[in-house]
Amino acid sequence: MKEHNTTKKIVIAALLASLTCVATMIIKVPSPLKGYVNLGDCVVLLAGWMLSPVYGFLAAGLGSALADLFSGYVVYAPATFVIKGLMALVAFYGFKLLHNKVGNLASRIISGVVAEAVMVLGYFVFEGFLYGFAPSVVNIPANSVQGVAGLILGCVLVKIFEKSKISLD
Repeated sequence: MKEHNTTKKIVIAALLASLTCVATMIIKVPSPLKGYVNLGDCVVLLAGWMLSPVYGFLAAGLGSALADLFSGYVVYAPATFVIKGLMALVAFYGFKLLHNKVGNLASRIISGVVAEAVMVLGYFVFEGFLYGFAPSVVNIPANSVQGVAGLILGCVLVKIFEKSKISLD
């Protein structure tokens, strides 16, 4: 029975990695410093909320990094892997820490806001080293908009998954 559960987790993680990649690539709005705004964050958060820390990190990180590679943003791929993986970890642990205290929706919103702050800060630091910290400030608003959209859509998606009884249990 344990083998079946492990296989199910791997399959769902792979599906979420693929969905992350597609959601990231489907709508890309260029940002001022050679990056792009996308909808992949909603699936990154979903991976964090639905999967264990390791599977969530890998699904979010690999799916997002593959989108960068396939889209020609190769220099961003390693940073994206780490940043998006960390977002999933923050979403997972934030939700686990808070859901018994404040409920599911509030814990998703709080953990999602913190995860998106990790994304904004992560890309600011990465682009700061790449282009300089003063120029990298210009991407903070675009990344913040992406974060808000990702959080709203992520909350909608997780609710749909819950109502459809899609889970790892």
